[in-house]
Amino acid sequence: MQRHTASAITLAGMLLLLGACAVGPDYTEPEADVQPEWIDTGNTLVNSTAALDPRWWETAFADPVLNELTNDALQQNLTLRSAGLRVLQSQQQLAIAVGNQYPQQQQIGALAERQQKSGYRFNDYNVDFNLAWELDFWGRFSRQVETAAAELDASVANYDDAMVSLVAQAAQSYILLRTFQDRLQIAHNNIKAQRESLRIAQAKLDAGDVSELDVDQATSLLHNTLATVPGLEISLQQTKNALALLLGESPQEFNQLAGTMGAIPTTTPAVTLGVPQDLIRQRPDVRAAERQLAAQSARIGFAVTELYPHFSIGGSIGSSAMDSDDLFSNDGEAWSFFGGFQWNVLNYGRLQSNVRLQDAVFQQLLVDYRFTVLQAQVDVENAIVAYLKSYEQVKAYRLAATASQKAVDIATAQYQDGLVDFNTVIGTLNALVAQQDVLASTRGEVATNLVQVYKALGGGWQIRDNHDPVDLLPASMKETMKQRTGAWEGVLE
Repeated sequence: MQRHTASAITLAGMLLLLGACAVGPDYTEPEADVQPEWIDTGNTLVNSTAALDPRWWETAFADPVLNELTNDALQQNLTLRSAGLRVLQSQQQLAIAVGNQYPQQQQIGALAERQQKSGYRFNDYNVDFNLAWELDFWGRFSRQVETAAAELDASVANYDDAMVSLVAQAAQSYILLRTFQDRLQIAHNNIKAQRESLRIAQAKLDAGDVSELDVDQATSLLHNTLATVPGLEISLQQTKNALALLLGESPQEFNQLAGTMGAIPTTTPAVTLGVPQDLIRQRPDVRAAERQLAAQSARIGFAVTELYPHFSIGGSIGSSAMDSDDLFSNDGEAWSFFGGFQWNVLNYGRLQSNVRLQDAVFQQLLVDYRFTVLQAQVDVENAIVAYLKSYEQVKAYRLAATASQKAVDIATAQYQDGLVDFNTVIGTLNALVAQQDVLASTRGEVATNLVQVYKALGGGWQIRDNHDPVDLLPASMKETMKQRTGAWEGVLE
């Protein structure tokens, strides 16, 4: 028995040593074409030397309400929680892949039986342990671990991408909320001014100084401005509803909290970009594309292992006796050991095609990765130019709005003194409404374009401390999962 056991151990050791060789390509991170500088690097508002601030919304706007909304969204957003659960699923897939490297079939059995046959009664006791193990020849199972590990990294990157999008959406929705509030206030202020113009025109008509045309023109302008209010109110409420969704709340609950007025967040003129090479590590979608590429490389290796024989070893040990006291005696001992292999020699065409298939998928993902890197650079450049140019626009619109207000004041005074006709007043009032509204809209665009810059740079996910999916879920959800199956104890802590 000792000689057989020693031979079995020797054979198993040789097979394990052979199994240390993994077939298929070994993954290397691909190079990506990234430009050394941004197009607008020479602009004084662009800072390419400092690193991106992870909490950019706090430093860029310094708005306490925006900070509170963003923190609430990070804690309560349901899409982000779903992404966290996908990370947890990937973690368990990796654990399964790791477990596949060890004996796949293990069974412990025990039987106690009492029988009567031909007038005799007798007992039968059996205890046995069976084991079967497909060895990791050619790195078959290690490639599965490699795939699962890369997919876990990709799921973490996808979670980070969801964080970046969430923070940006919360900031942009909040800016839109304040912009619509500002535009509504402008509309109401102009309605007040136009009512006063109508009163003056009516007074002059009653005095016989002007014709009814002036009153009709004033009335038309007033009601046109009044008609803009419902449209702005629709947009305002829909923006509130969008924010409620981001915060994981019902529109009714959030509407009570969003009734306060506030100014459009002001921005710091300069924007910190870092260098373009930072996109490779900052943009979560770039990291996710690279990790998917790594996972696919390991799938090629797994496909290659199908071309080779699969070796397995196993055995069983047990004991049987008619008396329980004799169950573990030498006379009742029974054992067996086996080694074997399987080889799909008649399926080489299909298996080779699968290798080529996996390699073609890898090449496609490589192209997709390079496109993602290129798209990231385009996104940043588009966001930079939009921010810089809208910043220039707002300065010009502010001067225009100031001039329009002066024109209204002068025209109104001159109309009262009979120096100009009412067409002049109407023209200045129309211009004032348009200039003030476009100024408010552009101020909002400056802020939202700055948010887009930081989103394109991949800013925001860095506030997450680590890659542990346990920390990506709220405590209440983890407790519910523990109670449902009892399988999460020691895992979700």
